[in-house]
Amino acid sequence: MTAETIAIASDHAGFALKQVLKDRLQKDGFQPLDLGTDGPQSVDYPDFADKLAAALKDGRARRGVLVCGTGIGISIAANRHRHLRAALCHDTSSARLARQHNDANVLALGARLIGEEAALDTLQAFLTTGFDGGERHERRVGKLGQ
Repeated sequence: MTAETIAIASDHAGFALKQVLKDRLQKDGFQPLDLGTDGPQSVDYPDFADKLAAALKDGRARRGVLVCGTGIGISIAANRHRHLRAALCHDTSSARLARQHNDANVLALGARLIGEEAALDTLQAFLTTGFDGGERHERRVGKLGQ
C-alpha cells in the first residue's frame, strides 16, 4: 500500500511549524509533499497557496496543509481556487467539523496563534475525520465549487 501524499506549504512565519507538521506526517506514515518555503526569509503567502492548489489540481496530492502567521491570509488565498476548501482551524473540534460538514481538503493553521501540540492534535483530527456526506452537507459543499 502506498502512503497518502499530503501537500504542505507555508510562508516565512509558518516555516518552523510546517517543519514540525511535516515530521509528524512522516512519522504517521504519510508522504509529505513540501512545496516551500524553505526558510524564515520573507516571502508572499499567496504564492505558496497557489503552489498547493496546483499540486491538488494535478493530482500530486488529495489533501493539503497551509501555515502562515495567523492562517487568515493563506486560507483566503487558497479559497480563491474553486477546487480547494481550506478551513482555518484552531483546535480539534473545528478540524473535525471542517471535515465532517464541509469536506475541507486543506487545513490552514496560524503559527503565531496556535501552540505546537494543539497544531499537531488539530492535524491529527483533520486527517482522521471523514466527510459525513448526506444530502444536506453534499448540497452545500456542491455549491462551493460553482
